Amino acid sequence: MPARTRDCQPCCEGFFCPQGITCMIPCPLGSYCPEGKLNKTLGVCEPYRYQLPPGQPNHTCGGADIWADVTSSDEIFCSPGSYCPTTIKKIPCSSGHYCRTGSTAERMCFKLTTCNANTANQNIHAYGIMLLVALSLLMLVIYNCSDQVLSTRERKAAKSREAAARHARETAQARERWKSAKNVAKKGAVGLSQQLSRTFSRRKSLKLQDPPKLPGQSKAETSSDLLPPPPSASAASGNKKEPSALAKALHAIDDDPESQEGFHINIGDKNIKKQMPKGKQLHTHSQIFKYAYGQIEKEKAQQDKNLTFSGIISMATDDNVKKRPVIEVAFKDLTITLKGKNKHLLRCVSGKIMPGRVSAVMGPSGAGKTTFLSALAGKTTGCYKTGSILINGKDEPIQSYSKIIGFVPQDDIVHGNLTVEENLRFNARCRLAAEMPKPDKVLVVERVIESLGLQAVRDSLVGTVEKRGISGGQRKRVNVGIEMVMEPSLLILDEPTSGLDSSSSQLLLRALRREALEGVNICMVVHQPSYALFKMFDDLILLAKGGLTAYHGSVKKVEEYFAGLGINVPERINPPDYFIDILEGIVKPEAPITHQQLPVRWMLHNGYAVPHDMLQLAEGLGASSSASMSNETTIHGSEQSFAGDLWQDLKFTVGQKRDNLLHNFISSTDLSNRQTAGISRQYRYFLGRVTKQRLREARIQLVDYLILLLAGACLGTLAKVQDETFGALGYTYTVIAVSLLCKISALRSFSLEKLIYKRESSAGISSLAYFLSKDTIDHFNTVIKPLVYLSMFFFFNNPRSSFQDNYMVLVCLVYSVTGIAYIFAIFLEPSPAQLWSVLLPVVLTLIASQDKDAAVAKHFAKYCYTKWALEAFVIANAEKYSGVWLITRCGSLMTSGYDLRDWNLCLVVLIIIGIVCRIVAFVCMVSLTKK
Repeated sequence: MPARTRDCQPCCEGFFCPQGITCMIPCPLGSYCPEGKLNKTLGVCEPYRYQLPPGQPNHTCGGADIWADVTSSDEIFCSPGSYCPTTIKKIPCSSGHYCRTGSTAERMCFKLTTCNANTANQNIHAYGIMLLVALSLLMLVIYNCSDQVLSTRERKAAKSREAAARHARETAQARERWKSAKNVAKKGAVGLSQQLSRTFSRRKSLKLQDPPKLPGQSKAETSSDLLPPPPSASAASGNKKEPSALAKALHAIDDDPESQEGFHINIGDKNIKKQMPKGKQLHTHSQIFKYAYGQIEKEKAQQDKNLTFSGIISMATDDNVKKRPVIEVAFKDLTITLKGKNKHLLRCVSGKIMPGRVSAVMGPSGAGKTTFLSALAGKTTGCYKTGSILINGKDEPIQSYSKIIGFVPQDDIVHGNLTVEENLRFNARCRLAAEMPKPDKVLVVERVIESLGLQAVRDSLVGTVEKRGISGGQRKRVNVGIEMVMEPSLLILDEPTSGLDSSSSQLLLRALRREALEGVNICMVVHQPSYALFKMFDDLILLAKGGLTAYHGSVKKVEEYFAGLGINVPERINPPDYFIDILEGIVKPEAPITHQQLPVRWMLHNGYAVPHDMLQLAEGLGASSSASMSNETTIHGSEQSFAGDLWQDLKFTVGQKRDNLLHNFISSTDLSNRQTAGISRQYRYFLGRVTKQRLREARIQLVDYLILLLAGACLGTLAKVQDETFGALGYTYTVIAVSLLCKISALRSFSLEKLIYKRESSAGISSLAYFLSKDTIDHFNTVIKPLVYLSMFFFFNNPRSSFQDNYMVLVCLVYSVTGIAYIFAIFLEPSPAQLWSVLLPVVLTLIASQDKDAAVAKHFAKYCYTKWALEAFVIANAEKYSGVWLITRCGSLMTSGYDLRDWNLCLVVLIIIGIVCRIVAFVCMVSLTKK
């Protein structure tokens, strides 16, 4: 067989002939395969790298010898700055156009870009700079005017409200003036009637007597001439006139002084109430406010009749005062013991708090006052509870009445970035009965604002630690008002007067007494009340150290009871302060009794059973031994080793966690007979509230956007697109930067409102509506933040992939990392959450970019969101490489473990990760919130 090398032919131009192949293969589009020229010095066929075999005269230079990736055969790629319409023709790029490596045609540059001849890529940095400046100016304007939208709306509402209040005051004043005039007229009429009566009675008596005769006067003349002639019937009928419309309106007020109908001060006899819609027909803000302020002015006029407390209490019998469902709480031998510590927080507490009365709980520090209120509200966890708590005489769980029970915590847990009115109105909407008309809900809010003296600051922000708002006393009253607007039947307050001056405390207590008139059962912890404030309470619960009862009864009889024990309050001493000093052991009573024996005396006084370990106090044994007893009642057991104590602490911690979970998921039959707003309506209320909060936080949002702009510009400039890796380096930086910045900003959604959520969820407000509203508003950032970042990165990096593809990947990435941030914000404290938000994207990106030959890294990378985001970016960019780039694209994707057909899969996986993370975050929020 003859050797094939005897008939060797050169490869034609436009083709490439690999070694050992007997046929020619056409060069792909985007390549430049001219006939090679022999460089006699080097022996290389230029522009290729192959050499002619030595000693083979039948070999000549031909076409290309290989087509591989760009790193191995970059000589056949159409050079940058030129384009190759065919594989044998290369044309330099003209001015105003640019030609990338492997181009088959030149592309026109955008305006305002610098594209000289032989340009490989257009310089669109000018667009990026212009967009950066424009967005910066826009953000600066929004930064300085972010509050104007809400401020304008609030001013408009304030004008409408002030006009309605002024109308109500003028109407009430006109009615009062008419009543005063009517009373004066009545008094004048009564005086005239009495005078006429006396006159005619005197003349009648003169008739009966014979008048003295004057000289020349006959008997007939004496009686007839002295009396005036009677008016004729015609004259009487002619003088009678019809009453005017104004007189009719005034007589209507005279007949029913408390009627809502009346005349307007400006329009006289026109009856405005007959033309005003009633009840549910009120639609406009002006009508609603007129209705609310009209009712408030009527209540003020009714209260002004008698400003004494006896006069106010007498209003309880008035049928116009709205009555609420009654809750009477009775407790017998109530004992609360801390698990694991075997320490009594409350012990043998018996008594009753009744509707329509205000009960004060007092005692020294550590007496269990807050524990007592928590036990009444059903909020004790991590404790053993013995004894019984009866609701209206029935053994029912207090959670069954949670919708009509208000609990005011000791701390002022309110939204600092909402106004006073917005805080109150939101709770009224969510917690009042759903069937209650809107005007009545507005009336409730206005009544609470009026009673708590918050009119002057109703449109002021409550304020936070960073941003000053209303004063501390006003904030305390807002804290109480949040529970008052839901019209509770049982209102429990933990130190509502702490931090208030005497006048503010009295104002608050007057408002609470007004609530008691409607049948509300009010129980509150008070520290060091003034004597005037002390006398405003109905009942007193005095607790001693160890959670024992020293007195429970009427405030009027407390001094009498202690006087019977030989404890008399000195002059100029406040009785509650003196009693607390005795229970604290600071003041020793003159009577032969110690402060440890006072709870025992109360038990014996009421016939309660005395615990066995306190019998020696009951018998009065050993004053010295009793005085040496610990103030805190603890059940002592045998001493344990360090390991035993550690085991007990571990059991206590686990048990407390379990109790918290059970408390969060406890379900009881609703016996409150109140149907509050559903999830969909509460969702709308939450959307409005969160929107206002975000508008007031617009400056913080704009700072986030500015950081994203700078990050996009810097990373787009530094991480230039490399055709060999299809821009993988720049996209790696993008995934890290966007994940980090979006996670940190998303932490603010939940990490700063844990206490507020805990209060609202315990009050029965929907957790699902709260979570969905936060997530819905965060979708705005999910849409806008990728646009902000990409507006810089795309113009400074100039990748081959389209803006739309990159935007879709970024949207899915931000949606995914926002869900992860929710878990960190809810499950962790703010500092660890921020640390994890920084470390996680860096670590996961390093894992996702590892060599896919490692089985462990390949398996673990499937669960990293960074792997799917980076793959989607690279695939979107690699799809734009075709023709001569096919081998390079295929090799690069195989090395990274990516598949060109998985772009949609990557987006779906990112969305699924975001959804799963949100479900996990919601479960954590509901179950793992610390109580």
